[in-house]
Amino acid sequence: MSFERVCALTEVPETGSLRVELADVDVAVVRFEGEVYAIEDLCSHAEVPLSEGDVEEFRGAPTIECWLHGSCFDLRTGEPTNLPATEPVSVYPVRVEGDDVLVDVDASVPAASN
Repeated sequence: MSFERVCALTEVPETGSLRVELADVDVAVVRFEGEVYAIEDLCSHAEVPLSEGDVEEFRGAPTIECWLHGSCFDLRTGEPTNLPATEPVSVYPVRVEGDDVLVDVDASVPAASN
C-alpha cells in the first residue's frame, strides 16, 4: 500500500467533503459521523464532481449525492444506492494520522469485490 497525504483533517468539513486533485485521479475526501472516506470525485452517470453534493445517510448507508441528478453513492463501497446512476465509482483506503489524511489511490476497492 502506498498512502500519500492528501489534506489536513481540519480542511474537511464535518458532514461534508473536500475535492483533492491528485496526479492520476480526483478524490472526494468525505467526513460523516466521525468517519473519513475517500471516493472518486466523478459521478459515473453524469461525470460531474461528487464533492459538490450533499453528504447524508440514505437507506442506512453513508452516502454522497450527485448534485446534478440526485444519485447517491455508498461511501464504503462506491455502489450507487439509487437511479439514475447504475455503475459504481472507486473508493480508496484512508488513514488518519494526527491531522493528516492519507489515501492510497493505488489500492482502489472495486465495488464488485465488496
